[in-house]
Amino acid sequence: MFEHTKEFRTRRFLNWFPLGLAYAFLYMGRYNLTVSKIALGNIMTKEDFGIIFGIGTVVYAFSFLLNGPLTDKIGGRKGMLIAVLGASVMNLLMGQYVSSINQATAQAHHIRRVFSLLYAGNMYFQSYGALSIVKVNAHWFHVNERGGFSGIFGTMISSGIFFAFTVNGWILSMATSGGASMVSETKVVFYAPALMLFIMFVVEIFLLKDRPALAGLKDFDTGDASSGEEGVDIPILTIMKRILTNPIILTIAFVEFCTGVLRNGIMHWFPIYVKEVMHLPAHHWLRNGSWADWPVVAVVFAAGIILFILSIKAQGKRKAALLISGALVVLAPFLMAGWGGILMVAGVIGGNVAGWVSDIFFDSKRAPAAGGLYAVLAVVLLFMFFTMSHVWALGVVVFIVSTCVIGTHGLMSGTATMDFGGRKGAATAVGMIDGFVYLGTGVQSFALGWITTHNWHWWPLFLLPFALIGFYLLTRIWNKKPLPRGAH
Repeated sequence: MFEHTKEFRTRRFLNWFPLGLAYAFLYMGRYNLTVSKIALGNIMTKEDFGIIFGIGTVVYAFSFLLNGPLTDKIGGRKGMLIAVLGASVMNLLMGQYVSSINQATAQAHHIRRVFSLLYAGNMYFQSYGALSIVKVNAHWFHVNERGGFSGIFGTMISSGIFFAFTVNGWILSMATSGGASMVSETKVVFYAPALMLFIMFVVEIFLLKDRPALAGLKDFDTGDASSGEEGVDIPILTIMKRILTNPIILTIAFVEFCTGVLRNGIMHWFPIYVKEVMHLPAHHWLRNGSWADWPVVAVVFAAGIILFILSIKAQGKRKAALLISGALVVLAPFLMAGWGGILMVAGVIGGNVAGWVSDIFFDSKRAPAAGGLYAVLAVVLLFMFFTMSHVWALGVVVFIVSTCVIGTHGLMSGTATMDFGGRKGAATAVGMIDGFVYLGTGVQSFALGWITTHNWHWWPLFLLPFALIGFYLLTRIWNKKPLPRGAH
């Protein structure tokens, strides 16, 4: 494992933690569309939602063709500042628009048309986020540390999903607790992320640095595909050619297309299903959940923190046991915090397990860990078809699916892109790969918008082939690792 000084690790934390938090709030302002659809009911039909979300994801996907090379040129810091400020403004505009809608005027407002335009603008700015976080961290993490970073990336994604589904849901519940209608208060699920994103814009101006040298430290060889090219200015067209003709990156892109279908095919349609078909109340653990027993929640969190403190002076296996136990204890209350909380726990477990397994057991090869998750995913999706009417069984199934798919996404988009794209081409690589994620997201959005309108039972059967295809593609790159440029 690559060793750094305490000073370096401290400054790196001050770089990646606010960066990850900003990315989490981008999720809060991206997937709040699902919360707004549930709140608006028939004002935004499933078909409307599928089209609005589908258009947004296609815009997101193709934005990478421009924004990936651009972020490689301007740097991840500027890219992230563009992302959080632009998404903040677009969420503010969506909140303003939805505040003018009610049941009587919805038809006249052309909600599908207007929301498609505003959400597409939001997704354009959102597309800078993943590019920037990978571009920056490619300079701060050695290739042998990046499996661990996959866990960090997965955790940040998961906290953003928690903000998007659960925290937005709680904010909406508080806004309507005085008797206001759900429709009239839907605006708050856009205003809250807009505010948090603007705060992160201000924070990142002062804290975020592209490279260690810009923070008063020394740059170092990260051991990725850009090794041997330090100090060399690579033309952007050369970087694009490398990425677009790299068979490993192309394979990862098609795997992530499948991930986009699977991840969002569960994430966005499950909360609609449990409300529309199962008629679960808003406080149910599979919808918004509740921390009404906050003293119990506080005690559990305190117990987890104590375990973390005890781990500081511990060594070896005892230290690992205390850290893992502390993490699991802290995560436990989130299982009762609604769909967003469940996704957060799934993502934290999936992201960290995938990352550490790839580093420890497979010598930083990413495909075997991702392939194992995809194999589990395929089996569980088949089982899902038979659990559609059983609340607890379906809850367990979607938890396992989410663990596998978020773990794979963090490992492929967050880590493999840095490995095979290198520091020079990290943004272009993640742009291409995340672009495929959102092309897959667009496919499932249009398809499931139509399928679920007619028959929900086809939902898991639509997803299953993508799990099988993804697993097959991963077997094609099973033993691949990046080679330094000088070794080519």
